[in-house]
Amino acid sequence: MNLAHLLNGFARVSRSSVVALLPALFAISALSQEAPAAKAGKPPTAPPAQAKPWENIPIPKLHPFNPQQPKRIEFSNGLVIFLQEDHELPLISGLIRVRGGSRSELAAKAGLSRVLGQAWRTGGTASKTGDELDDFLEARAARVETGANLDSTTLSFSCLKADFPGVFPIAVEVLLHPAFRQDKVELAQRQISTGISRRNDDPGGIASREAARLGYGANSPYARVPEYYTVAAVTREDLVSWHDRYVHPNNMIIGVVGDFDSAAMEATLRQAFEGLPQGPAADRHPDIPITPAAPGVYFVQKDDVNQSTVVLVHLGIERNNPDYYAVEAMNEVLGGGFSGRLMSVCRSKRGLAYDVHGGVRSAFDHPGLFNLEMETKSSTTGAAIDCLYDQIDGMLKAPPSDAELKRAKDTILNNFIFAFDDKTKILAERMAYEFYGYPADFLERYRAGIEKVTTDDVERVARKYIHKNQVALLVVGNKADFDRALSTFGKVTPVNIAIPESAPGAPAASVPAASNPQGLALAAKVAAALGGAENLKAVKAVKQTMSSVRRLPQGEIPLDVEQTIVFPDQAYVSMKAPGATIVTVFTPAGGFMSMNDERQPLPNEMRDENLKNLHRDMIYISQHLGDPSFTFAASGTEKVGDIEAQILEVNAAGTPLLWYVDPATGHVLRARFHTLGMSGPLERVIEYSDWRPTANLTLPYHRNITENGEPASDDTIKQIELNPQVDPKLFETAAKN
Repeated sequence: MNLAHLLNGFARVSRSSVVALLPALFAISALSQEAPAAKAGKPPTAPPAQAKPWENIPIPKLHPFNPQQPKRIEFSNGLVIFLQEDHELPLISGLIRVRGGSRSELAAKAGLSRVLGQAWRTGGTASKTGDELDDFLEARAARVETGANLDSTTLSFSCLKADFPGVFPIAVEVLLHPAFRQDKVELAQRQISTGISRRNDDPGGIASREAARLGYGANSPYARVPEYYTVAAVTREDLVSWHDRYVHPNNMIIGVVGDFDSAAMEATLRQAFEGLPQGPAADRHPDIPITPAAPGVYFVQKDDVNQSTVVLVHLGIERNNPDYYAVEAMNEVLGGGFSGRLMSVCRSKRGLAYDVHGGVRSAFDHPGLFNLEMETKSSTTGAAIDCLYDQIDGMLKAPPSDAELKRAKDTILNNFIFAFDDKTKILAERMAYEFYGYPADFLERYRAGIEKVTTDDVERVARKYIHKNQVALLVVGNKADFDRALSTFGKVTPVNIAIPESAPGAPAASVPAASNPQGLALAAKVAAALGGAENLKAVKAVKQTMSSVRRLPQGEIPLDVEQTIVFPDQAYVSMKAPGATIVTVFTPAGGFMSMNDERQPLPNEMRDENLKNLHRDMIYISQHLGDPSFTFAASGTEKVGDIEAQILEVNAAGTPLLWYVDPATGHVLRARFHTLGMSGPLERVIEYSDWRPTANLTLPYHRNITENGEPASDDTIKQIELNPQVDPKLFETAAKN
């Protein structure tokens, strides 16, 4: 037993012992107070005077806030540096902020800055790969990282003071001479596309994304999101061009904090950067139009949730607004934790939510958003909306009392000091003021600004910046479970959150409009090779067990797979990997995934794509030769190994694919189609071989799969069972998730 176990055991014994001894302790306490007086024959002593209420305890004034300001230096080429000495620990860290972020990228290449932010560091430099940099830095517990924001890209570094002479040159080389190696660019694109594929999993994420689109406009750079096709459109040359456009001293601010001498650090930075020439200046105040959505009700239907996310949204203010401090106080009155009106009414009194928050938000160089947000169970959606509207009415009609405002201001000021309780935070804030052109003492003005706010100020800014008639109401949830229809709040506009696989107006995947005689004959030959129309129609379900090797960038993963398909639209798949078992079950009504019995709903997009792939099954398609919604068109030949295969364009009721058929045997040698993987749209190619008799059919027992030309999976089927016994409860469970 280790020390932690001993301490835990001691804690348990101690707690139980204290509980057992409480009555005895109280008895002894009583005797110790009363027995002496009784023995002496004296009257009982008077009880001690009661303590004053906590409200009467004097609270001293806050100390003056005079943080140590970093030293600002501007080089002749326009580079601004800030130096903040901090000798508490032998550490040095720095941040280089470069103007130009996601709001500057083309809509057709949305996501470019995110690809840049990842591949900039991982792609290494001209002299070292990213992996070599990893080895060097990890050996020293140091880091050099890059990233991207709305209006800037960043490079940060940190290390022990003793390692600074070796780490800083690497940071400079990454900043000025990145290699953007192609494999790391592609890795970043895959990772970002994987995130896109999961973006509709979380209702809160959906609400945040769609609220921004309502507040700023669907096409605004402030609300734009990357899509598969915009990320795929980014090239290495785009990253090089971006770097050449923005990475110049007159577009950069550098801050360094830590255990160093400012004069020596200034000399180091001058040696590294002062000789760099200026480049084209980035636009510091871009004119970006903001076109909010019309007021009304906007609804996202999400079947796989039992609660609703409700947001009220319209435009907010910029931080340099003279009313900023009064708005901050108003926000605290409205949404400031448990003492705010939103929590005290909507949560504590009405029991509608675990968390509810909001206010008029601000940004440094463009308006923030006013938003009130809460999550509530589906059956109280209407009541939750009522509560949010009631709090808007309350702020407009009932200004805060003096006590309410005092509590709000005290909370803000007491929390304020913890937001800037070390020199790193102060340096970051001072760099932000420099970046956006704010006064250098903006931080020091904050406390005085808050202290001056009056109840009249709060009432005034509430009327000025909260506009009930401009609110867009957004609801994400399952309308079948709502307590009342959303139409009671106004006209409802459905919001489509489907993830597009291609750009609007792009040509769709080729789908043959009609069969041709050669195609019908070839499809009939495939069906005959499988076992004939009658035998195919008798198949209602197929169970397969197989060993599979999944090929990933990290390496190969062996899997034992059991798959049961019930035609036309139900499937159960169990994959046993080393240390984990992954189960996927889906039907048109729903589905789930579980890993080691931890279950989560299957996203609708993944369910729908899996259903499409079921309809690409050879048996399923061959069962529908006479169905007018299935078309078969022969369209030339192509070599598959040594065989000149005939190409058959198949449209399985709107789901297209290509078959490459051996003209001698009728076996499908290859299937090719576009589908949606975890990293976005891809072309999947399946090579079939090792055909064997199974009951009344002949089926392939080996599959080799590639995705976008890269090896993806190698499957060896051990057993195929036709029309197995299937427990229907298995799929009933899926429909409930």
